[in-house]
Amino acid sequence: MEIRAEVIADRAAVHTLNRAAFDSDAEADLVDALRQQADPCIALLAEEAGEIVGHIMFSPALLAADANLKAMALGPMAVLPARQDKGIGSALVQAGLEQCRHTGCVAVFVLGHARYYPRFGFVPASCFGISSVYDVPDEAFMALELDPGALTDKAGKMHYHSAFADL
Repeated sequence: MEIRAEVIADRAAVHTLNRAAFDSDAEADLVDALRQQADPCIALLAEEAGEIVGHIMFSPALLAADANLKAMALGPMAVLPARQDKGIGSALVQAGLEQCRHTGCVAVFVLGHARYYPRFGFVPASCFGISSVYDVPDEAFMALELDPGALTDKAGKMHYHSAFADL
């Protein structure tokens, strides 16, 4: 399996992958919107034998307490249903977090499965006094400091890119 940056020629296959993984068009359309609207945006994919089997995206996150904080939101992440539970998602998350570090990002937020993301170091964002603008369970909205202490004294609301509002 190879993890690589998404290129323009991958977009149709990535759209199809997201539709299959989420069984709807919402996340696939969100990925398309983030590509056009979000800057910076990190989009990686997992490829096996020429087939795209997974995709992950990171887009800017805005923390109300510090508009200058360089933070990203992880998501959507998709893996073909037939290829789930084979380490593809984990490889995408690890590679994506490394890309975030290389861009100078100091924190990453995710709204996801509370039993999945802690393996990468994510903890409930409420540990930092940070909450989501969405009404979600506390354990599902998580944060990871890529730079230790980056979220100290940053309590408040985290806002996703405006493209998420259409989800």
